[in-house]
Amino acid sequence: MQETGAAGSLRPRAIKAEQSNSSIAYGERLMMKLIRRLEPGVNPDLEMSGFLTQVAGYTHTPQLFGAVEYRDGEGRLMTQGILQAFVANQGDAWQYTMKAISSFYNEAAAIPAERAGLPPQESPSRVSLDAFLDSVGLLARRTAELHVALASDFGDEDFAPEPFNVDFQRGFERSVEELTKRVFGQLRQVKDHLPETAKARAEEILSSEQRIAERFHSALRNPIQAMRARIHGDYHLGQVLYTGTDFVIIDFEGEPARPLEERRLKRSPLQDVAGMLRSFHYAAYAPLLAGTGTVKIDASNSQNLNRWASAWAAWVSDRFLTEYLKVAGEDVFLPPTRAQIMALLQIHVLEKAVYELGYELNNRPEWVAIPLEGISKALET
Repeated sequence: MQETGAAGSLRPRAIKAEQSNSSIAYGERLMMKLIRRLEPGVNPDLEMSGFLTQVAGYTHTPQLFGAVEYRDGEGRLMTQGILQAFVANQGDAWQYTMKAISSFYNEAAAIPAERAGLPPQESPSRVSLDAFLDSVGLLARRTAELHVALASDFGDEDFAPEPFNVDFQRGFERSVEELTKRVFGQLRQVKDHLPETAKARAEEILSSEQRIAERFHSALRNPIQAMRARIHGDYHLGQVLYTGTDFVIIDFEGEPARPLEERRLKRSPLQDVAGMLRSFHYAAYAPLLAGTGTVKIDASNSQNLNRWASAWAAWVSDRFLTEYLKVAGEDVFLPPTRAQIMALLQIHVLEKAVYELGYELNNRPEWVAIPLEGISKALET
């Protein structure tokens, strides 16, 4: 029997996706996100979605309709579910990017080695590259608009921007020092068992541990002339839906492994920018180092494609950052000069790459070459 009317339009179905929570779509109208890990306090995803859609009027995230909450015997409130508008989409931005880069690489494989890494105007698949770079520019604008919206209300203490100060910077420095020490300890233990493609790079990175600590120390002991604000906190291509013509940003809970209150801290929006730049780097090298996508790789084109990967990542990152800064302009969350912006951004890029290394060592050792390459490039900057 075919269902009709309002009831039929809200027929539930489970959404199969790699997420930290479970989601149920009700027809093409509503989406219920069920929180698997309940914690006392304000859920950042519920809080951020409500602020963006009901206060800031940001239209490129699903509209919030309601929530299911639970109060335990001690009176502590916990979020169990979040009800939002369903967003019709063609997958997430990671899937969209992997299709684009697989097509690019399959054409680039036929380009003579001496032309690898030429500027975009001389690159293979010029039309498809132009179209993708235009999409990257649009994603950058949506990202900047998000950050402007999140920093727009100075009357709400949960969202009002706050200046960097000594206590925050020292705490940040301690955090990245602990992260680096822990991850490099893991790397030393398993380096002899890593894939051959990663062993040499692992030795190189291990020898740079002191240099990394000095990079963090020198950057965070100087005053940072910018404001901190609420940010996405776990921003990458998988956290963005592609509608076919635009992008919609989702999942504002932050990194699930971090405590809830830590995920609600105000930070530099450049941390989100760094997350997206690292995601582009992952996309560039995933087909080559992790064997994803539909790229044909053999001994004859591997080195050539690695040159194209480096060039592609640089072009895409440059377009994203250029368009982001055009929209963000001189907002309070950015340092006053380009040099200061880049210095703060690079600290977040390096921190993210070190974090990714720890994640891959624990979960996907076959991917470890990507964050190792990322750390190496961050140190070159």
